[in-house]
Amino acid sequence: MSIVDKVNSETRLVFNQFFDKEPLNYLEAAGLYGVIAQGRYNIAALEVMYNHAQDSNLKELIKEAIDRHTKTIIGQSEHLLQDSGGHLPSLSFKQRTLHKTDLNIPDDGRLSDGEIAITIGNMAKAAQVALLTALHQSYQLEVALMYRKMLDAGLDWDYRLLQLMLNRNWLPHLHKIEH
Repeated sequence: MSIVDKVNSETRLVFNQFFDKEPLNYLEAAGLYGVIAQGRYNIAALEVMYNHAQDSNLKELIKEAIDRHTKTIIGQSEHLLQDSGGHLPSLSFKQRTLHKTDLNIPDDGRLSDGEIAITIGNMAKAAQVALLTALHQSYQLEVALMYRKMLDAGLDWDYRLLQLMLNRNWLPHLHKIEH
């Protein structure tokens, strides 16, 4: 996206915030509600995986997924939903302490770092698909721009996870089909 595109995008956003005050449509409201509910669960799952992870780089990526991605989109979605008169999900989960040191969980009782990386990679892929679907159902520019920004940030994060998985040899090797 060029600088002119970014300026035009922000100008449209400001214009619409002042003059286009239609309420969210049902699909937008349902999308935001789903993002909030799923995001709250994802934080709980990511906290557990953070505590099981032993690789410090993997822990950093998980912490970033919690703080900079999941909590951010939850907060923005709550704001947009409340501003339109929508109700927030009552669903909540216990917050866990993120332990920086090993918790002495037996090896047969924990996921390996490779398994954790694959799991959070699958979670990220599902989140990207859900956000893209919600983006396509958005009419309000502010909602669509929030989804677009989170998609961009998520793709950058996904790339760094993939690089870590390649460097640590955590990706499963799939053999080519030969005829």
